[in-house]
Amino acid sequence: MYTIVEIGQAHDGSLGMLHAYIDAVATTGVNAIKFQTHIAQAESSIHEPFRIQFSKQDITRYDYWKRMEFSQEQWIDIAEHCAAVGLDFISSPFSNAAVDVLEKAGVVSYKVGSGEVNNHLLLEKIIATGKPIIISSGMSSYEELDETVAILKNSGVPFSVLQCTTSYPTEPEQYGLNVIAELKQRYQVPVGFSDHSAQIATGIAATALGAEILEFHAVFDKAMFGPDVSSSLTIPEIKELVKGVTAIHHALKHPVDKSNNSAFAKVKKIFEKSLAVNKKLPKGHIITFEDLEAKKPKGYGILASEYKNVIGKKVSKDMVAWEFLTDETIE
Repeated sequence: MYTIVEIGQAHDGSLGMLHAYIDAVATTGVNAIKFQTHIAQAESSIHEPFRIQFSKQDITRYDYWKRMEFSQEQWIDIAEHCAAVGLDFISSPFSNAAVDVLEKAGVVSYKVGSGEVNNHLLLEKIIATGKPIIISSGMSSYEELDETVAILKNSGVPFSVLQCTTSYPTEPEQYGLNVIAELKQRYQVPVGFSDHSAQIATGIAATALGAEILEFHAVFDKAMFGPDVSSSLTIPEIKELVKGVTAIHHALKHPVDKSNNSAFAKVKKIFEKSLAVNKKLPKGHIITFEDLEAKKPKGYGILASEYKNVIGKKVSKDMVAWEFLTDETIE
């Protein structure tokens, strides 16, 4: 299981906040931390509308992206910080120019966001780096994904596909957990789940259904400012999620053979039961259901599961209450 924490714009343009997120995420046990690399002039214009009108300080969406920018040197420092704390440095570029920045910074792999799946210009730029690519399928139909996947397969670059719903936060009826199996069957590549539900259970469920990659947003506090806060997990929640998905992933790698219970032979003798009588019975008494009880341990009388075989038979001797029934005590 490969786990990725998405920081996105949770840093709100603060370099100090971004580095604080790196240190915090390093304590959670995830494999990677993912950012978004924005160069406003290359990716946007003043005509771009806000997805969510959340900002009080940015007049246009272009202004927001401008505020989210970091310099080449800052991205190099970010990558070095990630490596120093043991996190893979991943980012989603939103322009070809951003790919150049990330290459100089030494990005480990690329994430292609839901809105960029049909941006084949950007896709070709990323493919040229030869680095692994993760595709998010949030806004894509199968027809659109088929075209992108075909380009990736022809390129020979390793890639994976994530089931994703572009809704913040995602409601249960929108999760699309069924799509995980569909993507595996359709493309025969590693498949994962990009989660915007802000719920620990969703990632655990996706893991149980076969997701091999799990991505989720992080925020220090759900009262913070930003477009993705409502779809994010806090650092303590991420720790719980990682603990859960690690256990489930481990369990899936160790299927249980239910036809073989030999490992429980010893404990079965303790917990399973033998037949006994529940009252004093005279010799020759015909045994009825009401005369029987099952008592631990197994092996001291006829098996409790075989009670029907003794009903209607006579006891061969006087029996005291709670005495075990054996083959020698019935005729």
